[in-house]
Amino acid sequence: MSATDGAADGLSDPELAASLGDFESRHAEVNGVRLHYVAGGAGEPLVLVPGWPETWWEYRKVMPALAERYRVIAVDLRGMGGSSKPAGGFDKKTMAADIRALARRLGHERINIAGHGIGSMVAFAHAANHPEATRRLALLNTTHIDESYYDFRIMPPPDEPPPHRWWLAFNIVPDFPVKLLAGRYRLMIDYMFGLSLTDPRAVTDRDREVYARAYDSPEAIRACQGWFQAYQKDIADFASYGRLTVPVLGLAYGPFYEYMSKVLPQQAEDVRVVEVANTRNYLVEEQPQAVVDAFVDFFG
Repeated sequence: MSATDGAADGLSDPELAASLGDFESRHAEVNGVRLHYVAGGAGEPLVLVPGWPETWWEYRKVMPALAERYRVIAVDLRGMGGSSKPAGGFDKKTMAADIRALARRLGHERINIAGHGIGSMVAFAHAANHPEATRRLALLNTTHIDESYYDFRIMPPPDEPPPHRWWLAFNIVPDFPVKLLAGRYRLMIDYMFGLSLTDPRAVTDRDREVYARAYDSPEAIRACQGWFQAYQKDIADFASYGRLTVPVLGLAYGPFYEYMSKVLPQQAEDVRVVEVANTRNYLVEEQPQAVVDAFVDFFG
């Protein structure tokens, strides 16, 4: 069963959206795919793009507060959650075009956009390829993939601190992840959160079940692998981009904050980087108030 099946157990997308207050779960046919999104609030549009292995539900703790100021639109990327699972188009430039097309379908010619993980790469690509349609950009704990990814070690030396990103190579392998994880994706969900949460209670058993249902099918696993299998094209696309002209916010913890502080000024003309304490990768779920405060200060 998927989180989008609509069974009345509280875990379908419409039920989850309604649990946040004045939010609705919707779909739109754009750019050759059917995108699922959850929208609520009023004001300037703020598009929230999640990362792997999550869905729009990643932003559940910040959406009600943000909806007091913005028209919040949390989107499942192509291949994710309630969105369609096409055979291709998983490079971040194409997925950014999905977001651009969705925004226009909803009547927004210019958006604020924020992304985490894979979603951060898509948000960056949106600003790079559609600067006229991007008001401001926020990147959460991840910058756009570049050639440095080719330097990640398969066998790190014993003094190199974790995490060692074995899952990047794992997700590039054809077919094998499907055979291992179909019907058992909760194993991957629990591993990733176990690796990168300072407080495991920040992502409850119910939340993890929402994510596991979204990724459990062979179709969903193949689709999410597509995001990783497109990395070589993403790296080539990134090399063709100039410095971003839109204002950019980087939100990150510890070593990622240091990394962002170093590389983002090389990638954009107007940059601010904010450190979020007491968290690791899943800062939206561990430190939602810090994220809300930073967004309100940045997006205005």
